[in-house]
Amino acid sequence: MSEAISQDWVDELVVIVEAAGAAILEVYNTNFEVQTKNDESPLTQADLAAHRVIVAGLEALTPQIPIISEESAPPAFAERAQWSRYWLVDPLDGTKEFVNRNGEFTVNIALIEGNEPVLGIVGVPVQQKVYIGDVRQSEAHKRAYVLDGGSPRLLTGQSANERNGPVRVVASRNHGGDRLEAYLAEVEQRFAGCQRTPVGSSLKLCVLAEGGADIYPRLGPTSEWDIGAAQAVLVAAGGGVYRPDGSELPYNTKDSLLNPEFLAVADASYPWRDELPEFPAL
Repeated sequence: MSEAISQDWVDELVVIVEAAGAAILEVYNTNFEVQTKNDESPLTQADLAAHRVIVAGLEALTPQIPIISEESAPPAFAERAQWSRYWLVDPLDGTKEFVNRNGEFTVNIALIEGNEPVLGIVGVPVQQKVYIGDVRQSEAHKRAYVLDGGSPRLLTGQSANERNGPVRVVASRNHGGDRLEAYLAEVEQRFAGCQRTPVGSSLKLCVLAEGGADIYPRLGPTSEWDIGAAQAVLVAAGGGVYRPDGSELPYNTKDSLLNPEFLAVADASYPWRDELPEFPAL
C-alpha cells in the first residue's frame, strides 16, 4: 500500500512548477544562447534555471525522497533500484520548441512508485496552464485536471466509442521519419482517415488527456523523464501508455533511462491494439 498523496503536496508542487516556469520565461524573453549536449540535444540557461528551482523546491518539500532530473547525472541502477519512490524531473521538455519560440515546451515533475508514475504535474509556461494527474487518489480513484487561469477543470479524455470520423493523431514536430509516415499511412487505410496534429514536448500526452486527440505513436527514442509526469496525467484521465507488445510502460527497471517505442492512447478501455497496425520493423 503506497502512501496517499496529500492535497498540500499537490498545491506545493504546482507552486514549484509555476516558479520554474517563471524562471524559464525570464530567459525566453532574452537573446539567450544555445549549447549542445553530448547527445546533440540543445541546452539553454532556462533548462538549468528551472532545474535549480525544482530541485530546491523538492528538497525542501520532501527531503527524504530522492530526485532524478534530466539536468543532473542519475545514480547507478544498483542504487536507484532500491528506491520505493522518487521524483522524476524534466525541468524543460521541448528545448527545441523553446529555441524556436513556439511556446510548446513544458515543466515536468513526476512521482514514481512501484515502477510507475502515480502523480504528475506538467506546467506549460507560455499558456499559463498546469496539468495535474493523481493516478491512485488514495488507492481508489483516478483524477486529472488542468488549472487554466487558476480555475480547475477536470480532464476525462474522450471515449473512443464516441469518436466520429478520422483517427486523430498527435505527433512530434521534430521527430518522425519514414517509419512513422508508413505507420500513419496504414492507420489511414484502416480507419476513416487520419487527422494529424504536430505538437511539441510532453504536451502531446496532455492533449490526449484533454480529449484533443486519440493516439500518439512514438517511433523513436525518449527518456523516462520526458513523459513520466504527462503519463500520470493521461492515465488519471483514463488513457494509457503501452509498449508495442501491449504491456504498460515501466520505469526504473534497467540501467538505461531510455524508453522503448510506445503508443499512448486517450481511451485505455478501447481495444486499440486490435484495430491499429503494428509498428513497422526497425
